[in-house]
Amino acid sequence: MAAASGALCAALLAPAQAASAASFVTISGGGSTWSYTAIADWTANVAAMGMSVNYSPVGSVSGLQEYSGGTADWAASEIPYGVRDGSVSYPPPPTRGYTYVPDTAGAVSFVYNLHIGGTQVTNLRLSGAVIAGIFTNQITLWNDPKIAADNPGLTLPAEPITPVVRSDASGSTGAFTQWMLATQPSSWTAYCAVVGRAPCTQTFAYPVQPGTTMVGQAGDLGVTGYVRQASAEGAIGYTEYSNALSTGLPVAKVLNAAGYYTAPTPGNVGVSLLSAQINTDTTSPLYQTEDLSQVYTDADPRTYELSYYSYMIVPTDLISPMTTDKGYTLGAFGQYLLCQGQQQVDSFGYAALPVNLVEDGFTQLLRVPGNQLPAVLSTNLQNCNNPTMSNGSDILASTAPMPAACDAQDTTQCTAVTTAGSVQITVSVPVSGSLTVTVAPGTVDMPEQGSTPPTTAIGTLNDVTVTDTRNTDPGWIVLGQMSSFTGIGSPAATIPGDQLGWTPTAVSPLVGGATLGPAVAPGTSPGLGDGGQVLASAASGQGVGTNTISADLVLDIPASTPAGPYSGTLTVTYLTAGL
Repeated sequence: MAAASGALCAALLAPAQAASAASFVTISGGGSTWSYTAIADWTANVAAMGMSVNYSPVGSVSGLQEYSGGTADWAASEIPYGVRDGSVSYPPPPTRGYTYVPDTAGAVSFVYNLHIGGTQVTNLRLSGAVIAGIFTNQITLWNDPKIAADNPGLTLPAEPITPVVRSDASGSTGAFTQWMLATQPSSWTAYCAVVGRAPCTQTFAYPVQPGTTMVGQAGDLGVTGYVRQASAEGAIGYTEYSNALSTGLPVAKVLNAAGYYTAPTPGNVGVSLLSAQINTDTTSPLYQTEDLSQVYTDADPRTYELSYYSYMIVPTDLISPMTTDKGYTLGAFGQYLLCQGQQQVDSFGYAALPVNLVEDGFTQLLRVPGNQLPAVLSTNLQNCNNPTMSNGSDILASTAPMPAACDAQDTTQCTAVTTAGSVQITVSVPVSGSLTVTVAPGTVDMPEQGSTPPTTAIGTLNDVTVTDTRNTDPGWIVLGQMSSFTGIGSPAATIPGDQLGWTPTAVSPLVGGATLGPAVAPGTSPGLGDGGQVLASAASGQGVGTNTISADLVLDIPASTPAGPYSGTLTVTYLTAGL
């Protein structure tokens, strides 16, 4: 392998004290199955930064219960504590402190199995009144005039509608029924009376009306699995958009307040949630939870009314099992998910959190004991690499696409898109970027510890910053080697370089798959004086980005060492497959 290298030096003086710093520790959480795909991606990514974050997709209710019982450090849920579901507070708030941080955004979507003359319908449009009519058993045939009014380009068949609902508790049911209660109150109130729900609130487990074609299924996969059956012609169910995408089922466009039928795309969901409000009433059991009333009435043509988001539930006190180190880790993990973690969520069927929810998320993370985020909110936002923002300001409202003219109400709907063929396109991307490694200037003073030989001296290595912008991804390795310490004014007196040991540390969370080298104990062989020891490295295909590394230094001073000051040089070398 053709190798390129560079060497940089830092002087060490033996008999600066290492500043105390929090450490990443393992944090464990559980809850939402909807958010699991995103959370699994985030936990895998932060593992490369030295964070160990465990998560179990046990469902929102179980996650809340685990947090309340102290068996989880954090939780994820679409269902908040203390929300009313009929006559029940479901589930009750815990005794330990908590708050809500937005984590994933998405939407309730409507998947269906419908054909006209053997051809699958893929461009169905539905108004809110029609959706409420279908899921309260008031509209029971696909050729109903109200459905026809939404779909002037389709001649729908005279076949029964089979509404498919969630039979188990779910955030999607809560969001769907909350939307019906707010926008179609007469339909939902009448349905409550039919199925015997009093008081008539939103619900998280959909009540199935006996004697109708309505079918209850457990889980998102239960709903979509039922709808996609060949024998389920005429079925329509609701599910999170992330689940709908994975099934290949068509998704209905829904009429919004601006008079456009829109799909639950990431752009439409993100624009919608720019209007989301936060409950700021500290006396309310729903303090810090979402208020979507303005989402439902937003006159932006791009909005998708059934947009909503999930919560990360984090502690606000040090009641067991909470510690300040866990708070430090939770703060760093929360920062990652609000910013860099939102870069890829669109591909999973979610929508990147817009700036208002990111701002609220940081506001709540700053309440976590032990967090080490910047105390100034604007600093967190400006440093946030979220795709909906630039320098802490919203860009989504100006970049999300507008709906097509044929999506407007009272127009013939857009025709379904079919694939006519494919064309292979090739492009050659030139080699670009560079690798730079710098050592912060200055001398490291290592004060002696103890008064009786043998003694030790400790210090902290100057920051070593590795910046790799190469698009060839060859990887890199940074090494350190210590010369002998020579007595200042006494050339004959030395301390071998192997008497110096180190423990590499990350000044900030590592990125790009970089990893720290192993600790090297002082006085061992091979030690820092016997050849280059690894400070940090990145394997081939990794390491892109900026990583700042340091090390805790320990020098064992032999008992026979003459008194006096000593000086030596630690040389930092870097290797790569090509600069």
